[in-house]
Amino acid sequence: MDENKELLTLIYQDADMGVSSITTLIRKLNKTDNKIKKVVEGELKGYEEFLKKTKKLMKEYKFDIDTKPLISKMGSQMGINMEFMKDNSDSKIADMLIQGFTMGVLSMNKKIDNFDGDAKKDILNLAKEFKKFQEENIELLKKYL
Repeated sequence: MDENKELLTLIYQDADMGVSSITTLIRKLNKTDNKIKKVVEGELKGYEEFLKKTKKLMKEYKFDIDTKPLISKMGSQMGINMEFMKDNSDSKIADMLIQGFTMGVLSMNKKIDNFDGDAKKDILNLAKEFKKFQEENIELLKKYL
């Protein structure tokens, strides 16, 4: 696979999974008085923005969008539902989100390192911007632990 398409696909899949997971979480949070709601809503907007940017670049470079299998999204949603039923405290939600963001940062770091000299500059910049978004959200969530 072309490194440019591979990098954009990773960003797209991670952002798409983030939108799906956080949307599930927000539905749960709407029935609570958790203080973390606003942060989670901001994360959703961020993921949606990265989806738009990624789609635009994929269209520009004429790449097909490869989505994660539906089973991955369903597994994530089931996990969120189960964890939320066990413990819906702000600290547990922050912990769960930090784990997801951390996995995203690690996979993005690997791709950026692998493709640093080979990927197109605009695609590499989007990957770095996405990684920074994830890192910033980890820092935002730490205050809820």
